[in-house]
Amino acid sequence: MRKMIAGNWKMNGNLAANEALVQGILAGIGEPACDVVVCPPGIYIAQVQALLAGQDKVALGVQNVSQHQNGAYTGDVSADMLKEFGVRYAIVGHSERRQHQAETDTNVAIKAKRALEAGITPIVCVGETQRERDEGMTDYIVRRQLAAVTHLVGHCISEIVVAYEPVWAIGTGKTATPEEAQHVHAIMRTQLRAASEQADRIRLLYGGSMNASNAAQLLAQPDIDGGLIGGAALKPQDFLAIIAAAQ
Repeated sequence: MRKMIAGNWKMNGNLAANEALVQGILAGIGEPACDVVVCPPGIYIAQVQALLAGQDKVALGVQNVSQHQNGAYTGDVSADMLKEFGVRYAIVGHSERRQHQAETDTNVAIKAKRALEAGITPIVCVGETQRERDEGMTDYIVRRQLAAVTHLVGHCISEIVVAYEPVWAIGTGKTATPEEAQHVHAIMRTQLRAASEQADRIRLLYGGSMNASNAAQLLAQPDIDGGLIGGAALKPQDFLAIIAAAQ
């Protein structure tokens, strides 16, 4: 399976910094052996689309998509609108949105469905908090969050990407050991196999502080098919090093 490295810029960047970042990535990427995605803040989608024009090594993604198709939803952006700007991937259910925007499992599942209907691949995020981990609930939380999506999306489940992002490892400098990450990825793979005969084509990304120094070990695990990268995605050299590790 071809691996995927997706960069989530979160709420970072400006016109000049975005241009320097994209140009730095394109200048050093060569012929990547994995799929590469960058997900800028929504306001910069048109700029990054233009910066990526004329090449096929880096795809455009977004950090969120509305659960609604259209209508009186001030501030929302629909999947159909994003598709017009060449968006190919959409992160849904990131832990920061679950926490700060109170997104539920149902909200996340609907967003994944809307993305798929527009021909955009959802990157569905799942993961447990530190408290849930301490209470031994990791497996339950991940299964519950993933089940909401598999139930609603149905036979299209083989078209999604899943990212395991332990909340306790996001932006903290902590990371799951390769063995800990593999354990959760194996659980997700088993669950997806029960939902689809084509589960083995679903890429499972690790999204908890993967960086240039730990990427190779994490990516060597049998059920880790790539990474959803946060801070390291803002530095061309670090991002390129992770891409190089995904061979």
